[in-house]
Amino acid sequence: MKKAVLIAWLLLPAVAAAYHYGPGQEALRLDDAGSAIARGRAASALARATAAKEGDAAAREHWATADEAFGEALTLLPKDRVAETRAVILERAKAQMQTSQLPEARRTLETLVDELARDTQTDALQLADARETLANAQYYTTWLMRLEGLPREEWLKEIEASRQNYTLLAEQRKEAGDADGAAKQATNVESAVRLARIDLKELQGIPLPST
Repeated sequence: MKKAVLIAWLLLPAVAAAYHYGPGQEALRLDDAGSAIARGRAASALARATAAKEGDAAAREHWATADEAFGEALTLLPKDRVAETRAVILERAKAQMQTSQLPEARRTLETLVDELARDTQTDALQLADARETLANAQYYTTWLMRLEGLPREEWLKEIEASRQNYTLLAEQRKEAGDADGAAKQATNVESAVRLARIDLKELQGIPLPST
């Protein structure tokens, strides 16, 4: 009995080391990822509150903090944490849209929506959130493309994609019995149509909407 206890005691350092450099490392990475995600969410919430009170310019630094925190989390999350990773990608894209990274965010969102739509295990609410964010990115991209004087055939594809996404979301909200959600998306559809039809000179006189 004493011999068995002695052997077990002698093996403790080896067992502890094996855990530390094996499963323990993954646990530490998950803890660090969780902390980074929490910082990102807190910064995003602060950014929204600041924007509501002081305007988008004042909120920019908080969005930048959120972008950095979510980016850190993505480097720490294991590859098998697919759902968590997608959620962080979405939140980071929202932050990037507020920090002059619209093109990158738009590309990321297009890939994310495609992945979510093809995954039968996808949460419907997450897919709707990602699709609406993509539609917003496409809308703002169209606005900038028009101001830059790009050919109609180029920006028309972008705004049409935005309109289609808003339309799908409106139909889904209507089917779910969400009258307010359906009305919101119907308004977004109308905004997309107006952006496609408005005269460029008139558009140039309108302040660029907040992303």
